[in-house]
Amino acid sequence: MAVTDRAIEKIKDMILSGVLQPGARLPNEGDLADQLGLSRNSLREAVRALTAMRILVPKQGDGTYVSGLEPHLLLETMAFAADVSRGATAAQLLQVRRLLEPQAAALAATRLTEEQLRELRTILDRSTETTRMEDFVALDIEFHRLITDSVGNPVLSTLLSALSTQTQRLRIVRGAHHAPARQQAHHEHEVIWQALSNRDAPLAASACAVHVAAVEEWLSSTPAGPPPQAEPFPVGMTAGPATSV
Repeated sequence: MAVTDRAIEKIKDMILSGVLQPGARLPNEGDLADQLGLSRNSLREAVRALTAMRILVPKQGDGTYVSGLEPHLLLETMAFAADVSRGATAAQLLQVRRLLEPQAAALAATRLTEEQLRELRTILDRSTETTRMEDFVALDIEFHRLITDSVGNPVLSTLLSALSTQTQRLRIVRGAHHAPARQQAHHEHEVIWQALSNRDAPLAASACAVHVAAVEEWLSSTPAGPPPQAEPFPVGMTAGPATSV
């Protein structure tokens, strides 16, 4: 095990054992390095790594603290990995999403308020009317976010948000080559909304599963996944229909 990895493990053990509680301030660098039997350089590398993982939080002029360790905060680090994934890894992420999101939709069917249902309806109407790719993608993200957030589980919301980050590029790539994709997306969203509106949890789950499976099917026909240059169109430009996920 590398020196930095050992340093990370030692700090983690302090947290797991309760020596360092959530919100606690780390001892000063010299004392902590001596306590753990580490060089200051190794300790600094470990602190940087744990900060990137949202386990530690630096406060300017006031030292470094253990974060609140809330799961939804720790899961945010998944977003980068999901965003840069390609090929088989991207397909695996979508598979996990297909396992989770239908269940979220089923729960949402019993928990969405009438106001939230009206908001979903507004999002769908706006996505039908927009001609800008950026707006369509943003509305699609908002549609799925509102459904998941209604469940009231921030861990689930963060995890699904991280899993779907990669698919922002899939929308653009698929939209450039499949003219009916946007119309298909609208239809699938309408089916999901109708199931939610009718408080039909099984149908909401099924409709959501079909929706995500459509993206999986496209990805399986493109083994390499979207190319690195497949970025959202510049602001002000429009493009052909795009899929949503």
